[in-house]
Amino acid sequence: MTTKVKGEKMLEELRSRITREEFDYYALLDGLREYGRPRDKITDLLKKGAIIRIKKGIYVFGERYRRLPFSREVLANMICGPSYISLDYALHYYGMIPERVEAVTSVTCARSKRFSTPVGLFMYRSISMNAYQIGIDQVVLEGGRTFLIAVPEKALSDKIHDDRGTSIRTYTEMRAYLLDNLRIDPEKLEKLNVNMLSLIADRYRSRKLRLVSDLLCKLCGRKGNE
Repeated sequence: MTTKVKGEKMLEELRSRITREEFDYYALLDGLREYGRPRDKITDLLKKGAIIRIKKGIYVFGERYRRLPFSREVLANMICGPSYISLDYALHYYGMIPERVEAVTSVTCARSKRFSTPVGLFMYRSISMNAYQIGIDQVVLEGGRTFLIAVPEKALSDKIHDDRGTSIRTYTEMRAYLLDNLRIDPEKLEKLNVNMLSLIADRYRSRKLRLVSDLLCKLCGRKGNE
């Protein structure tokens, strides 16, 4: 059996053992468990482009060997944890802002970080554990892959909290900030759950976030979403 044929056979076996498109070093080692000197094999796979290193310990398959498109959202959760997708990327994901967002933005209870990778920029903003633990949803993708993302109310709250250079004191100023500065879709804004916004404001202990929930009650003539 030629070296080329052996290499293809190894890749076929590796793909049968690693069913996800995004995987870590331990899954890679397990996939190569029947081969000697697995670290040398990994180096060879990287050189050939059969796998791509996103950061140390995190990989995706090269284009030729993918069964599905890899998910930058799944990768965002893997690159830095614990974390969930939020801020500008989540706002665009939900159609709340018109601008396309290139960097995948996330929130973490660890330190703020950023990673420049072969598949794009990943940014992480730090918040308190108390604020972190509310308003997170899980999205299930094809193949059973999952990622964590802020619910719309939390994504907006994280964005407002992160934008600390703004001094907003009145309903008028907050409305202008949401519609003119952030360019939030008015229809999406009206559909937000004000009870959730209020709970998030309490976790953040934020006057600005409390102002948002009160503003939506005022605009929509309601005390809260049932």
